[in-house]
Amino acid sequence: MALDLMPPKADDPRLDRIRQLLVDDPALVERVDERENMWHCGIFEAERWMVTQPDGQEGERDIVLHNGGAGVCVVRDGRMCLVRQYRVALGRMTLEIPAGKIDASEDPAVCAARELTEETGLVAERLVPIAVSRSAPGFTNERTRVYFAEGVSQHPASPDPDEFVDVVWVPVDEVVAAVRAGIIQDAKTVISALFAASLA
Repeated sequence: MALDLMPPKADDPRLDRIRQLLVDDPALVERVDERENMWHCGIFEAERWMVTQPDGQEGERDIVLHNGGAGVCVVRDGRMCLVRQYRVALGRMTLEIPAGKIDASEDPAVCAARELTEETGLVAERLVPIAVSRSAPGFTNERTRVYFAEGVSQHPASPDPDEFVDVVWVPVDEVVAAVRAGIIQDAKTVISALFAASLA
């Protein structure tokens, strides 16, 4: 059975129960009463929010505000395109799908196409949205849109001057095995690996 790459339609009955579970529940909702900017940099802002909890008690929440990112799942001849790079925050190398930060008010698909070409030299005829990832909803509003690339062609790459990456093509089954073994942990790449496996 061929996989339908397009997202379900808004009136798809399979989504009804999920939507019902996501309706605000007064027994669970926190009300934001006050916001204080604690720190700002070029990538994100940190704020302290004073909230009223469902039981009426006051609380503090430290929140990171971020424009989000976009990444691209590319599969060709049973192999996934991954980017090798050193992530100083983790202190180690990672394997990730091509991705980057969305500029303020930027269309996520435009960001995804730009990052794909800059990092890998690949150009897609079409980017199909496959998922949205919220990596840490307990403290940040950051979200990453994940796309699947169709009609990919190779062109010269042009990474940013401070971006040191290496492009590799890894068989999908090896990527999935690495995800299941906890070797590949990046959320957008985990999503992409599972999606790529469903194409087989």
